[in-house]
Amino acid sequence: MAWTLQEQIAAPSGRALPYVLMYHSVAEYAQDPYRVTVDPARFERQLRWLERRGLRGVSMGELMAAGDPRGLVGLTFDDGYQDFMHHVVPALRRHGFTATVFVIAGRLGGSNVWDPDGPRKPLMTSEQVEQAVLAGMEIGSHGMLHRRLSELDDDELVEEVAGSREVLRALSGQDVGGFCYPYGDLSRRVRDAVRDCGYDYGCAIWSSPLTGRHALPRTYVGDSDGHLRLLAKRVRHEMGVTELLSFR
Repeated sequence: MAWTLQEQIAAPSGRALPYVLMYHSVAEYAQDPYRVTVDPARFERQLRWLERRGLRGVSMGELMAAGDPRGLVGLTFDDGYQDFMHHVVPALRRHGFTATVFVIAGRLGGSNVWDPDGPRKPLMTSEQVEQAVLAGMEIGSHGMLHRRLSELDDDELVEEVAGSREVLRALSGQDVGGFCYPYGDLSRRVRDAVRDCGYDYGCAIWSSPLTGRHALPRTYVGDSDGHLRLLAKRVRHEMGVTELLSFR
């Protein structure tokens, strides 16, 4: 029996969950100590692989609204780097795909200062957020300042979760229904805050006892992922196996 998306999200451990890929940056690079960058040529090959497998990349909003998610894969991009506009959006449009970019509301036009050992990567400006919306992309929140939410007091947590949503709603004109947890840092209190602030869904990194609509696990995709690794990750997802990653 085919499961609807709603049934999958509420399913017990071992059942299938929506298939969601986690990207960060797509750009040419010389060093990448945090493994967050995919070369544009590699990214194009990854999109072609999805297409050949009969999968269409979509935003999380579209995936969550789908009555039947078969043939769909959620494409997510954390941090909101400017290369999302330079490399990602043109490639997605060539394939008829869309995606969700999780933007850091309080660092628009800034850089990835939370990565002390990595190269500086510029973050999207307010104008680029507006351009992403016009290109058919979904804007989600990655918090106000990219902080570890479980370490914050209640007032700080509300500012990161609710405050960032208000900034991005005003800027994008979208409802901003999705939240992505910085560093994948998640606790029951944090998950509940995201839900209670009105977000429709939340994106985590890996499976946990909190897995559900507001803590959706995702499959990490990096520059080393060619067609065989992508196939293996797809099979692992279909088998309900979580790939635990040593990831920021």
